[in-house]
Amino acid sequence: MDRVELLAPAGSLESLKWAILYGADAVYVGGPSFGLRANALNFSLEELEEGIQFAHQKNKKVYVTVNIVMHEKETKELETYLKALEQVKADAIIVSDPAIIAFAKKHTSLELHVSTQQSTLNYLGASFLKKIGASRIVLAREATKEDISDIMKHVPIEIETFIHGAMCASFSGRCVLSNYFTERDSNRGGCSQICRWDFDLLEDGEKIEGKKPFTFCTKDLSMIEKIPEMIELGISSFKIEGRMRSIYYIATVVSAYRKVIDAYYEKRLTKELIQQEKKVLDRVANRESTVQFFDGYYGKDCQYYNGRFELSNQDFLGIVLEYDEKKNLAKIEQRNYFKVGDLVEFFGPNDFVNILKIEHIYDEEGKPLEIVNHPRQIVWIETDITLHKNDFMRKKEIDKIMNS
Repeated sequence: MDRVELLAPAGSLESLKWAILYGADAVYVGGPSFGLRANALNFSLEELEEGIQFAHQKNKKVYVTVNIVMHEKETKELETYLKALEQVKADAIIVSDPAIIAFAKKHTSLELHVSTQQSTLNYLGASFLKKIGASRIVLAREATKEDISDIMKHVPIEIETFIHGAMCASFSGRCVLSNYFTERDSNRGGCSQICRWDFDLLEDGEKIEGKKPFTFCTKDLSMIEKIPEMIELGISSFKIEGRMRSIYYIATVVSAYRKVIDAYYEKRLTKELIQQEKKVLDRVANRESTVQFFDGYYGKDCQYYNGRFELSNQDFLGIVLEYDEKKNLAKIEQRNYFKVGDLVEFFGPNDFVNILKIEHIYDEEGKPLEIVNHPRQIVWIETDITLHKNDFMRKKEIDKIMNS
């Protein structure tokens, strides 16, 4: 690959389109079966076909997750399902069960990527997976840069690593706590995120009272500052986590990494640009983030232990539906409260950020408004900034407190 691939999540057809519009080279999605996100909207076969056609028209790719721990009942449906994915022209399937790799290799022409659920951390494992038919391996999230380098030195295969998103408290997602507490199977798409819960601490049967409840929740992953080093390792694909995230989150994260990756290849990447995009990523998150395992250190700063403070993101204010250059009016679909006098930013696929102080707002009938506070309300904002359909509007600044 000439350049590293930027791979984005898509929990719906809408998310797929936004991810591609904002700079993803490929997206990964869940189909109607065999995937690990039971609570995501996921795709019907008809939506998969539409999404793949949309991606292919823009020379992008779509990978479909087939990564559950397979039980006996699924074996009877496997061939029909894989043939259906082949029929809609999926660019690859992401698999964790070696039996599915062997089966798909024998019965289809689908390209095979091995899921992070396989927990690959060494070149012997990578060599075995290549031997049985894998063309790409998504390494375990616990991989250090030394692990990555060793694997790539010994095994000529595409390597994919996570660069951003939530982390699992268990080893590469191999968790049974969800089953134990709620009878929802993590490895079959039903994770109830026990690691995010607050717990009582007991000593000799007595509850220990602390200032904050105990948790073993991990902080998020963010590799924005490590992108040059990761590219130079020769990694083939950078993966963003978050198939259940909002379109605003996906667009913002994809856009930030797109800018840094492109700037690296175009020899114009600076520390200032990295820090600028890091601030953007911090704003869209609701947990603190670290580089996790990459540098070979995993200590107390990578997790929360005594509670945490999470805020749902309120930066996302609206989407530009159209722009009237003659009247200098932008048509906005509202997503969060804003008002006259607010300082806002517009950003979009055209790689720009414009700042505007809102002076005039009008409803669809042209009547002046002071406040926009109805869900998905359609309004017009006066601005001489040339905007485009599918640009996002967000707050200029946010006062967000992040406590460890």
